[in-house]
Amino acid sequence: MRNFKVILQYLIPYWPRVGMNVLFNILSVIFSLFSLNMLIPFVSILFSTHDGHYELMPFRFNFEVVMNNFNYYMAQLIQNHGEVAALFFISMIVIITSLLKNGFRYLGLYHLAPVRNGVVKDIRNDIYRKTIDLPLAYYSKGRKGDIISRMTNDVYQIELSVISSMALAFRDPITILVFMSWLMLMSPQLTLFVLILLPIAGFIIGRIARSLKPTALRSQSKLGMILSVMEETLSGLRIIKAFNAENKMRMRFHSLNNLYTRIMNKLYRRQDLASPVSEFMGTTVFIVILLFGGSLVLSGNSALSPEAFVGYLAIFSQIIQPAKNFTKAWYNVQKGLASAERIDNVLTAEISIKDSPDAKSKKGFHSDITFRDVSFKYEEIYVLKDINISIKKGQRVALVGQSGAGKSTFVDLIPRFYDVEEGEISIDGIPLQQVRIKDLRSLMGNVNQEPILFNDTFYNNIAFGADEVSEEEVIQAARIANAHDFIMDTPLGYHTNIGDRGSKLSGGQRQRISIARAVLKNPPILILDEATSSLDTESEKYVQEALLNVMENRTSIVIAHRLSTIINADLICVMHEGRIMETGTHSQLLDKDGIYKKLHGLQMFS
Repeated sequence: MRNFKVILQYLIPYWPRVGMNVLFNILSVIFSLFSLNMLIPFVSILFSTHDGHYELMPFRFNFEVVMNNFNYYMAQLIQNHGEVAALFFISMIVIITSLLKNGFRYLGLYHLAPVRNGVVKDIRNDIYRKTIDLPLAYYSKGRKGDIISRMTNDVYQIELSVISSMALAFRDPITILVFMSWLMLMSPQLTLFVLILLPIAGFIIGRIARSLKPTALRSQSKLGMILSVMEETLSGLRIIKAFNAENKMRMRFHSLNNLYTRIMNKLYRRQDLASPVSEFMGTTVFIVILLFGGSLVLSGNSALSPEAFVGYLAIFSQIIQPAKNFTKAWYNVQKGLASAERIDNVLTAEISIKDSPDAKSKKGFHSDITFRDVSFKYEEIYVLKDINISIKKGQRVALVGQSGAGKSTFVDLIPRFYDVEEGEISIDGIPLQQVRIKDLRSLMGNVNQEPILFNDTFYNNIAFGADEVSEEEVIQAARIANAHDFIMDTPLGYHTNIGDRGSKLSGGQRQRISIARAVLKNPPILILDEATSSLDTESEKYVQEALLNVMENRTSIVIAHRLSTIINADLICVMHEGRIMETGTHSQLLDKDGIYKKLHGLQMFS
């Protein structure tokens, strides 16, 4: 029920449109009911059962009074112009009311279209907004393919099942309510019998519908796994081919796909059961009412005349289709609520990294970044233990050590990609949790080992994140990063598209664009995560020159894979199994004859 409320809350901004839809649906149903009632006098005239002796009665909202007064006017029409003229008059009324009924129905759908599309748009916006706001730790626990599935397929399922059912949900209940009210006025005795039968049929259908949701949940989960395998395959296609693992990946995909197919077969079989079951129950109810009502008319225990009973059956028959539609919509909603639950899990996920109520604004970096007894763990495994270090303004600090020593986690804690669990990190004496996240991250520029670029132009990638920037500033940043020359060699210069993740560029070129982006930001603190480790010698030379230009007059924290690149660092921290084991300059650490000297010797030997 909560998931249904989640969807309903998206309707709130569109309540005027919903109100207009309901109003036009009511008018459409009223004119539909009016045209159906014309069947009674039509049959009466056709079979010559029309009694010409009627007296005009004071108007009351009563079936007998309404029909009596209508018959009075019809008797006058027959007396003055004949029965054929009366039939023609009734036919014209039916045509006009049918036109009004369908016109109002269209107007109802006209106002519903912005509601349906607007709700889906708002859900997509909220999911995308939440995916950006969620901390990195959230994505380390889940598959990217499953998250993509929630953003795409699950939203589509809500649009296909729940949102598309709105037309039925807003129209068919009104149709059933208005028609049943009129039937109650026509024959309370027969309508009470109907009201006993319908809930029984609805209960049987509802039992089948409720079994859809758990099956739909399983299907969406398996689809997420399929998308994860697809994402991994496309990302790692080079490795798959290099290791002749095509058959292994193919079998893995086929296994998941076959399981998903079996689940979907089960889901569709239950879903397809809705139409035949509802049609059978509708036919059964109609026949029972026909028998029961017919016996009442024949025995004289009903106030309905034979022609009025025919009209009653005609009106009741128009309830069966809306009831079937409503049943089908209920099946679809049950399937869609499974997707709504998966989406709600994302929307309600806790944002652990956020501004505290007393967070302060900070526009500059003045003295130091200090780690005091900092420890950090992923789930139950400690990655950092008892880190104590102070990084002074203007220092070039290098982090070295084996893979898995905690270097990347160390630098991820500074911009609060993760929050420390033990100890404290402060900037200029202010704990990071007391600084606004946007201000904190604006003080830092990041250059990663794997350049993260977007399928856009050189210009937009370099200017990424900058609100107002001139082309001259972008060009100057590219010059500092040694990127200007190769950019100008492309057909459109700075307005050339670089492809998906910069696929049209070499590794060194991608890295220099990433550096240019950091230069344009002009941060006082620069974080470099093994920015040259995966480059060839020539590319490393260009990138290293660019990095030296960028680090000039800035506080730099460098994760170094090649020790030759950090010989001139002001402070080198040697990390091992999450701890800082040695600190000092290059020469000081060599004199200590410890871990750093061993690493240095291995690299010199290689």
